Amino acid sequence: MTPHVGVVESAPALDLDHLWDRLRRVEQRVRAAVRERRADDPDPDDPYRGQYLTPEAVERILAAPAATGYAGAGLGDPPEPPPGSRTERLAGAFGLLPVDLELLLVSIAPDLDSRFERLYGYLNDDLTLRRPTIGLALELCGLPGAGAGRFRFSAQAPLIAGGLLEITEPERPLLSRGLRVPDRVTAHLLGDDELDSALRGLVRVSRAGAGLPEEPARRIGAAASNGGGLVHLLDQGGNAGRLAVDALAGTGCRPLVLDVAALATRPPEATVRALAREARLSGSGVVLGPLDRIEPERPERARLLRELCVELAGVPLITYGSHAWDPAWAPESPVVIAVPPPDPGQRAEQWARALSGSREGTGEGAHAALSGELVEALAPYQLDADQVARAADVAARTAAAERRSVSADDLRAAVRAQNGAGLARLARRIEPAVGWDDLVLPEPTARQLRELALRAKHRDRVLGQWRMRPGGGRGRGVIALFAGASGTGKTMSAEVVAADLGMELYVVDLSTVVDKYIGETEKNLERVFTEASQVNGVLLFDEADAIFGKRSQVKDAHDRHANVESAYLLQRMESFDGIAVLTTNLRANLDEAFTRRLDVIAEFPVPDEERRRALWERCLGPRIPRADDLDLEFCARRFELAGGSIRACAVTAAYLAAETGRPLSMAQVVSAVVREYRKLGRLVLESEFGPWLGGN
Repeated sequence: MTPHVGVVESAPALDLDHLWDRLRRVEQRVRAAVRERRADDPDPDDPYRGQYLTPEAVERILAAPAATGYAGAGLGDPPEPPPGSRTERLAGAFGLLPVDLELLLVSIAPDLDSRFERLYGYLNDDLTLRRPTIGLALELCGLPGAGAGRFRFSAQAPLIAGGLLEITEPERPLLSRGLRVPDRVTAHLLGDDELDSALRGLVRVSRAGAGLPEEPARRIGAAASNGGGLVHLLDQGGNAGRLAVDALAGTGCRPLVLDVAALATRPPEATVRALAREARLSGSGVVLGPLDRIEPERPERARLLRELCVELAGVPLITYGSHAWDPAWAPESPVVIAVPPPDPGQRAEQWARALSGSREGTGEGAHAALSGELVEALAPYQLDADQVARAADVAARTAAAERRSVSADDLRAAVRAQNGAGLARLARRIEPAVGWDDLVLPEPTARQLRELALRAKHRDRVLGQWRMRPGGGRGRGVIALFAGASGTGKTMSAEVVAADLGMELYVVDLSTVVDKYIGETEKNLERVFTEASQVNGVLLFDEADAIFGKRSQVKDAHDRHANVESAYLLQRMESFDGIAVLTTNLRANLDEAFTRRLDVIAEFPVPDEERRRALWERCLGPRIPRADDLDLEFCARRFELAGGSIRACAVTAAYLAAETGRPLSMAQVVSAVVREYRKLGRLVLESEFGPWLGGN
């Protein structure tokens, strides 16, 4: 019954030789059992055998001595598995005794040679039972059915607990229950290293090479391979997942990365057992995270996490997330290691490695380092290793499609593509379409805006590498306040800063945040801050004094709640890791404690005559045809308007000119200004409008 040569080529010849040798011994025992059974059978050729029981057969059963087990065919003890073979690793990983290996081989035989099906059917006295029963397996291994061997099939026994054997037909008596070896176990012994099909869409095999520092990975790997193997990485920079993969790969383990979102949707018991079996079969370690997405504070998710830790006991398991480990999540406490964010040099190396790999894939060839322009373009972004790899791939493919090298704009667009849609559901997203040249501001204000952009670009070095903001749970965020009258360019300036950083602007809609019910506003703001910390964007709180107002003396429960809300915001702004801009028309309305936490305060004054002239010119633009009587000097001198009002007047005048089909005239501009004055509730005085007031 020797199998065909060349059926499986991926397993080492030594493994297969040992497996076939053990299988031949099983075959000899089966043949001996069949001969013994036939010798005691008065009609061995009965075609209806197994479908009825004659009186003579009943008498033979009653006369037979108590079962003491089949002594075997005199083959002696089975040979030990060769060192390093799959059989030896299987026995070690699952804690199998020699008898367990024999029971496993008896059970696996029909999956390797179909003739065993008919032989087992004959020995079971039932041709429909083509796999061994527990009683037959014990008999073939020389173990009594009433002895200790039956306990090798209990729920806690290695073969059953490890998922190497499945017991079918549980309603039958124990010795009549069938035994089945899962296909994944059979495939593994034959040399197949493909993942279990039950884990498809849930687990992926990752590989090292993210360009992260080697020393932290070595330390994490040493902790994971020692003792229980449970390690929790306190992620402070988004690279813990890739660092865990590098750590496992460094210890010789195959890293299996779980999709936490898919894990919550699968049947927990079957999924966890299949994962544990796969990890032990292939000598793998498991990476799970970020734990925040599992929501372990929910009882059913905490039970799932605990069950996973119990099943994977002894298997290297590395979890990661931004929250501390809860002892209720596992019977044993993990080794907790903090993972700081990479410094600018490490981040640049990470990008260079990712781009090199992407360029090799597109046939462009690898580059050793990034150019200064690309390093500067990437400085403001906070991405984890997986996002860097995806963004680099998108940028490389974009450039390859146009047969050119990767540019800074390619990288910025690829980074924006990594932003999730979570924040877009809570805030209005604006893709910046303006630049520094579109602003008309006093030099001190423009200088403050450029300082804001500078802080966003270099916060990794200053706050991280140089530790200029240590302790106290302070985040690495950059917070700015834009204060000034309505229409002075605060929102537009935030858009310009976002454009300079290559980011999107997210304007928080206060109607979706403020809630009349106590505690709901804080929950809504927490969702905004949480989502904002996960995207590379600029968060804008327009009219911020509505929620960042001063605390007041407590006279009733409403005052107490309002003060609690302000206190929460004070704490949350300090721990924020992103970039936020607050705008207000009345700076005095903001609590002084907020002011202390601000990095940049930019004042936006009402423009003077010179800047009003520049604003009129900028708002009208070069494309609109102009009449000879258009006098922008007069408009700048007489009409004291903010930039937003000037833009509104320019648009209204353009519509009036479009209606007439003639170039824009002074009369149309003045008419637009009159309408803006009335909209603002201002008096229309002849002293301001002069000879142009007639007809308006």
